Amino acid sequence: MDSTVQRRHLRTRVWHDSCISEEEAKRMEEFTFSRVWFITGTSTGFGYLLADEVLKRGERVIATARDVSTLSRLARQYPDRIHTLTLDVTNPKAITSIAEQAIAAFGHVDILVNNAGYGVNGAIEEVSENEFEPMFQTNIYGLIRVTRAFLPHFRQRRSGHVVNLSSIGGLIGSPGWGFYNATKFAVEGFSEALAEEVKPLGVRVTIVEPGPFRTEFLGRSGKLAKRQLPDYATTAGKAREYLKTQSGKQPGDPQKAVEAIIAAANSAKPPLHLILGRIALTRFRKKLSDWHEEIAEWESVTTGADFPENKSSAAD
Repeated sequence: MDSTVQRRHLRTRVWHDSCISEEEAKRMEEFTFSRVWFITGTSTGFGYLLADEVLKRGERVIATARDVSTLSRLARQYPDRIHTLTLDVTNPKAITSIAEQAIAAFGHVDILVNNAGYGVNGAIEEVSENEFEPMFQTNIYGLIRVTRAFLPHFRQRRSGHVVNLSSIGGLIGSPGWGFYNATKFAVEGFSEALAEEVKPLGVRVTIVEPGPFRTEFLGRSGKLAKRQLPDYATTAGKAREYLKTQSGKQPGDPQKAVEAIIAAANSAKPPLHLILGRIALTRFRKKLSDWHEEIAEWESVTTGADFPENKSSAAD
């Protein structure tokens, strides 16, 4: 029996057994069959817009933020379909409890969106450990811990979708963004490995790689290294100037980005990598082209690093 027939039968049974209106039965049907999203970092940006759009479409959301008062409008507008939880992803002790509360809120979770994150700008030599280490805690360690907290639930249900927010900065390293690149490259490797591990269990993974979008990333979500060295003025210094001057001028439309994420979640064959925006796509295609040329140029050296054929050794 397909889902449409199941829904029709459920509506009829509930309507007759409970003696309620057909409209109320339909509402209960939609509630029963709507997916549940768990989204981190929903106070602003992609996280907030994604939660809002998902709720508009009749689905349910567990929205987390360090300050849930930022979600008051959504809570008032969708009281039956949103559950807000205070979560700082850098607090390992809180994550397991929050995951348990999230699953209990609606009985299950279908889609996990690891959205919380921010960037620190500065040359590798300029950024202090006190400046970059908290970013690693948020962008990668928090993402890992939240994912691991939900994996037993997804394994048990033999279904689920993990959506990890990376960046074009997770595919291409750029001057001034080295430490941010390191966190997002880590998201890429972690997510690719995870995808292979959970695929046989019916769980899907998508890595979202936006280019420049008109969010708060270059505004209050972007942080500058306090130290500034003149020798890096023409490299990392340009990225510093970009952060200072381009907030609100990025070509990417955040609303279209969240609609693309939902489209991926709706797909029977969701992408492992979802690049968003023309700038990101153009930059990555150039990297692939340059890389292909470099591989060809050095191919003999690459293949020459093996033992001669028929003289292989166990050592490597």
